Amino acid sequence: MADEYSKSARDEFDDPLEDFAPRKHRNTLEKILAEETVAAVQSRPYTSISPDTTVEQAIKLLAVRDVACALVEEEGKLVGVFSDRDTLNKVALEYETMKHRPVRDVMTTDPVYVHESDSSAAALCVMAVMGHRHVPVLDRDHKILGIVTPQRITSFLLDRVDA
Repeated sequence: MADEYSKSARDEFDDPLEDFAPRKHRNTLEKILAEETVAAVQSRPYTSISPDTTVEQAIKLLAVRDVACALVEEEGKLVGVFSDRDTLNKVALEYETMKHRPVRDVMTTDPVYVHESDSSAAALCVMAVMGHRHVPVLDRDHKILGIVTPQRITSFLLDRVDA
């Protein structure tokens, strides 16, 4: 009787992947965002600093490199982000007392990031939904690969979409 039930259950099983058809995208842009990964978006060069870097050194580095954000890394792992917004919101009014403090005291901890294998749309979602202009890119071992910015996403899309 157990064999009859097993056979009957096997005969009635509908495999949902049996008639699987790839998703149809409405346009080229949707296809690019869904199918191309973050790895295809330029994420280098990027600026990184140690959490022990002083606020003064970090601000000077941002200015010299003409960037708005530095990834804070320790032993190759992302531990925070120090940005122009951190400078304005946490340092500017108390610069003289803050400039010799380590960046770890004012950086954004637990930053939102994307993996290189995520869709390029994921990076855009972090920017749009979370309001971050700079999104760190990590590999599967959580090592820093780079950073995605609005300018880099725009270049990526313009290179692929017919103008």
